[in-house]
Amino acid sequence: MDVKVVLFRIRLRDDIDAAAYQRTFEQMFELVQAVPGFRGIDGFTGEDGSELAVAWFDSDESIAEWKRQPEHLAAQERARREFFASYDITIADIDRQYEWPDDRADRSPGENAGDTA
Repeated sequence: MDVKVVLFRIRLRDDIDAAAYQRTFEQMFELVQAVPGFRGIDGFTGEDGSELAVAWFDSDESIAEWKRQPEHLAAQERARREFFASYDITIADIDRQYEWPDDRADRSPGENAGDTA
């Protein structure tokens, strides 16, 4: 299995424009879907208000293509200025994935991902 997962943990500033943040997220979600090798993304919110995005890609090359996408680069700069108090990114290889009940046994990690919880 050759799958990469990107864990993007965000702590938002207290004074953000929530509508502008949401619009930027939606624009980035639309753009990343055009990157070859992008499989999907799941999002989670912690009790402390932090956010975690779990994005699935086929390869390091796919991740690199997303990282250097011009509109994504501009959004990163804006987010550092206007939205994020802090963030951290972890990129990992997936060796295996387990699920119970195993009702998605024929599905690859990240396949059909995109629903947020």
